[in-house]
Amino acid sequence: MKGTALLSGATLFDHALYGDVFCPPAMRAIFSDKAQVEAYVVAEVALAVAQGKTGVIPVEAAEIIRGKAPRVVLDIALLKHDAENVGYPIVGLVRQLSEGCSEAGRYLHWGATTQDIMDTGTVLQARDGVALIETQLGRVMAELARLAVEHRETIMAGRSHLQQALPITFGHKAAVWLSMLQRLSVRLERAKADALVVQLGGAAGTLSSLGNCGLDVLKAYAEELGLGEADITWHVARDGLVGLVQTLATICGALGKIGYDVMLLMATEIGEVFEPFASHRGASSTMPQKRNPISSEILLANAKASRDLSALMLDAMVQDLERATGPWHAEWHALPQSFMLASSSLVQAEFMLAGLVVDKARMRQNLALTKGLIVAEAVMMGLAPVLGRQSAHDEVYAACRAAIASNGTLLAALLDRPVVAAALPPDRLDALCDPANYLGAAREMVDRVLSRAGALAGTNSKS
Repeated sequence: MKGTALLSGATLFDHALYGDVFCPPAMRAIFSDKAQVEAYVVAEVALAVAQGKTGVIPVEAAEIIRGKAPRVVLDIALLKHDAENVGYPIVGLVRQLSEGCSEAGRYLHWGATTQDIMDTGTVLQARDGVALIETQLGRVMAELARLAVEHRETIMAGRSHLQQALPITFGHKAAVWLSMLQRLSVRLERAKADALVVQLGGAAGTLSSLGNCGLDVLKAYAEELGLGEADITWHVARDGLVGLVQTLATICGALGKIGYDVMLLMATEIGEVFEPFASHRGASSTMPQKRNPISSEILLANAKASRDLSALMLDAMVQDLERATGPWHAEWHALPQSFMLASSSLVQAEFMLAGLVVDKARMRQNLALTKGLIVAEAVMMGLAPVLGRQSAHDEVYAACRAAIASNGTLLAALLDRPVVAAALPPDRLDALCDPANYLGAAREMVDRVLSRAGALAGTNSKS
């Protein structure tokens, strides 16, 4: 088959057809094998420079390593062989870097252990990944803020258990979505502080190989890389990375909720919002009329997949003694994929929300489907001061049953009840049956969320 050579990806992340959907190119570049090896080299060089500054190795050797190591042309086939043989790539990497740095190469990897370099390399990749996620998250939040402003007064039916419950505004719905991402933006900032720290502990985490200079080297190492410095080695204390992945999974979950809402509101019987139109996007191979919620479906799938990756990271926290066996390897699966899915979801959410079609007329039409029943609570609360809450509830309940039985309006059924008609004048009952008069604090809540959005934007612009 023509083009078969391109179809070599074994997973959705490297698939020729779906790869860019589930792993945007920018995030793939951050977590590519090339970027991973480069991060290891950066970690090795930074360690040598830090040890030169603290007198652990000759300054001259550290400068030679700084200059030569990043330019060493690695034999990837040999590195692959060594990684498969040893179980990790660092031994083979250090051998090749050392050879490329001549005599100074003997000071490479001084006092470090494989996990020190691999964990620090992972953190360097995670730092770049978080920076991309923050940018994408900011754009999605901006689209939600725009929708909240634009539709602050757009009345629609709020739904409970898939049934019409009370009137809300679409701006209120968008602001609820936005509020989740606002909290997650703050949570991501906190997760960075715990996760983006260097790893340096030596074989058992005590830095014994560096004598009395261990903590000085750790400090200089962190400064060289621009990362945080933990109080103690975290070889088997993985809560920082776990918290970061959980935050990414929660972002996917929040976006999955948005996608699920849009998916339901796109149903033919509801038809209140639609994903952006593009020729043949969401088309069916057999049903020309179809307009499937493609971005929403991806958001929902990513939420489910990221949940499992988060669970895998949690499971991998239970590590043996001072250096782990298999649990550490489980992270190698979960962490990069979590970043890829979160980035994918943010791309899909931004596309969907930027071009979301909101049908205000259909919202009004659906709001009128119950012929006033959606504001039964409003009528009950309006009658309660006159009749008492329980009596008001019973009268409105009876009126609702009558309206349903006769397929009439709630207002007509209310006026047919002598107790109700005597309690309030017709114009007051009519006003109570208008959904626009029963929005509670919806508008003010939107304003509060938007105010926080402005504050967060100001904070992010300064960081």
